[in-house]
Amino acid sequence: MDKVKKRFGVGIAGAGWVSGEHIKAYINNPYTDIVGIYSRTAQTAKEKLEEHGVSGKGYGSYEEMMKDPQIDIVSICTPPDVHCEQVIKGAEAGKHMVIEKPLAMNYGDVCKMKEAVQKAGVTTVVSFVLRWNPMFETTKKLLEDDTVGKLMYLECDYWHWIGPHYGQYKWSSTKEKGGDSLMSAGCHAVDALRWFGGEITEVFGYSAPGFDNSDYEFDPNLVAVLKFENGAIGKVSSVLECKTPYIFNLHLVGQKGTILNNKVYSHKYPGQQGYFEYPVILPDSGDVTHHPFADEINHFIDCIHQGTQPITNLDDAAKTMEVCFAISESAKTGKPVQLPL
Repeated sequence: MDKVKKRFGVGIAGAGWVSGEHIKAYINNPYTDIVGIYSRTAQTAKEKLEEHGVSGKGYGSYEEMMKDPQIDIVSICTPPDVHCEQVIKGAEAGKHMVIEKPLAMNYGDVCKMKEAVQKAGVTTVVSFVLRWNPMFETTKKLLEDDTVGKLMYLECDYWHWIGPHYGQYKWSSTKEKGGDSLMSAGCHAVDALRWFGGEITEVFGYSAPGFDNSDYEFDPNLVAVLKFENGAIGKVSSVLECKTPYIFNLHLVGQKGTILNNKVYSHKYPGQQGYFEYPVILPDSGDVTHHPFADEINHFIDCIHQGTQPITNLDDAAKTMEVCFAISESAKTGKPVQLPL
């Protein structure tokens, strides 16, 4: 069979909200067929497929799904505390994998996952999906086009009230499954700074409590100062217990101009007296509108066909997670932490 025309059988692990987004993306990809789903609650898993009009197998265990020869790809949409075990088993079974963020709850597990994937030679993509957000794609092109020149300062903010009204709160507010502010959600902002500014060499973090009588088992609010390999400096913040609409701020200051979200000031536009604003889909929703899962999955499938690596494969995403772990360590110790760990 022509490799480019090969269809891939997909298994879904987990039956929460995000698994539904993966299912929709696979339905719309011309090279993928959903074979089945595994979740600890069989009825919930069955209902998730039925919700999207998909008929498929319900597996009694993750191991059973890994043994199914019809499955080429597994989407790991489970809580992060089980990602390490599931990724290692998926790699050993020779499955390509889409892995939800965060990768794992500690750096040691991330290293184990990397080793297993490298040994197996399977293709992976980690769902830092904002890299496919239209504003992010435009920003990347602006940087490549020398619109702002060499970057000197970068900052990114993830401000999103994740409370009892929000689906993931029950598990993401715990140390066991949520970890801390960055693990739970703010790692998207860290990944954005790496994507636009390059590798980070040193961090200094602070954390702060949220509401009075908070149910969070960790400080849900965090800020860190960063040093980049290219000489730039920056700041990242993750604020999860606050009264504000979802906000994802991005500010990139260069020697020839500045980007502020979808506003640009540049040497390329003589006579410019202030920012000009271009219309684009912003990362301005904590739910669906800025989560381009279909673009992520399409990119992933194309990479498998072409034998290339996705832009957020496990090796790359591990670097984002490494920065997150370093910031968390700094916030605990009150000392700067250098990278790599």
